[in-house]
Amino acid sequence: FHVPSLEELAGVLQKGLKENFADAHVSVVDCPDLTQEPFNFPAKGICGKPRIADVGGVPYLIPVVRKEKVYDLNTVAKDIELPGAFILGAGAASSRILGANAELIPVVQTKSEKKPAVNGSYVAQINPADKGCLLEKYSSKYSDCEFGLLANLYASEGQPGKVIEVKANGRTGELNFVSCLRQILEKHYGEKPVGMGGTFVIQKGKAKIHIMPPEFSACPLNTDEDVNNWLKFFEMKAPLICQPVIVSRDPGFDLRVEHTHCFSHHGEGGHYHQDTSPDSVQYLGYFLPAELLFRIDRPLETHLVGRD
Repeated sequence: FHVPSLEELAGVLQKGLKENFADAHVSVVDCPDLTQEPFNFPAKGICGKPRIADVGGVPYLIPVVRKEKVYDLNTVAKDIELPGAFILGAGAASSRILGANAELIPVVQTKSEKKPAVNGSYVAQINPADKGCLLEKYSSKYSDCEFGLLANLYASEGQPGKVIEVKANGRTGELNFVSCLRQILEKHYGEKPVGMGGTFVIQKGKAKIHIMPPEFSACPLNTDEDVNNWLKFFEMKAPLICQPVIVSRDPGFDLRVEHTHCFSHHGEGGHYHQDTSPDSVQYLGYFLPAELLFRIDRPLETHLVGRD
């Protein structure tokens, strides 16, 4: 990855965000203690050897599922040469463990030689009782660090340090917050790919979120329309704590260039698409550019369906 200085990156993002938000302020700050509310993460920060892993991919889910594609976050941490990494991001839960398909919101301090893993992940699935959202802490039922099919992960040593703070209120443009950040980077850095991850909170407003249904599709999902008809969409309310993984452009590794999952403390969560209350929305985020990119178990046969 191209790794710009935090000061330069803050300037680039502030300039771009002002075209998409009524009010935007980007600065370099000390990472807040992420073990505190509203995050309650198992690590204090997102600093120290930041890197991005793109594992598996959408082609393992659609058009037809490959249920045998199961991974482990502890193994991924070793694969990306950062055992004990603190990992945030977006992925699919392991249907082998859950017995159903679901959204995984990974928040894991992976195991090191000295310590066992601390799994702070959430899983969002369709509640069989009322077809609403069922958001649960992963560790309340399961003791592993598995996931399935695909994940986009931001990993670091989980240390405190300097980060980029982004405040954006009142969306005036069409793009969602994450797409806006990504396109600003793509426009400014062009051929040089820049990766970025971290966490942001939708502090006010509502958002369009999807959750995959518990059953994988029996019919092949061949188009984006097929996928959208299969997914279940909800409007969820703030505060939502979101974990984005952003790559400004794909340098030819069949990457998913943006992917964001979110959880909350009021029982809602899933895959973030867009806020639905542009006038009142407030975003507050902490990000860091990644130094390295790892592409793990890249699908041999690929397509661009279901990537948004």
